[in-house]
Amino acid sequence: MTNLQNCLDTASIYVGTYAKYNNGSLFGKWLNLSDYSDYDELLTAMYELHSDEADPEFMFQDYECPILEKLGLLSECHLSKDIYDVLEQINDSGHDVEVYEACLDCLGKMDFQSLYEYVNNFYYGEFNSDEDFVQWLYEDDTFNIPNWVVIDWSATARSIMFDYFESSGHYFRS
Repeated sequence: MTNLQNCLDTASIYVGTYAKYNNGSLFGKWLNLSDYSDYDELLTAMYELHSDEADPEFMFQDYECPILEKLGLLSECHLSKDIYDVLEQINDSGHDVEVYEACLDCLGKMDFQSLYEYVNNFYYGEFNSDEDFVQWLYEDDTFNIPNWVVIDWSATARSIMFDYFESSGHYFRS
């Protein structure tokens, strides 16, 4: 099972309400997003969970799958209607969620469509070091380096990394 599948299968939120919290209760429940087909079904489950309140103000007190918060889809008081669409796009993208998280670590907060396009256009892969990445770049057929040329990969990596960035071993063009 890939990290991506693991994140989607375990993406969950702990849903309480502000009224209960303000009255000293942390009553709520972990809801697995994969148990619901869409946002409306999840919302219905949240209302059923807190049916003892006339108009519950939901409080998302904890969550699993941090990319949801990084994308602005989830906060203590907000759950975006787009959450299922975004999770489905990540699932269908062919990239592990780690790749998206690494890109966000480098670029900072951004909307999902921009992130999705950036990853699809500028993600090179996962490497153990800058030297491994640069060696992979230069050994690609586009450079046609003869096999007798000896390259100081460490020095080359220091120079070329001005045009790229890395997070958690994932490399992107800047």
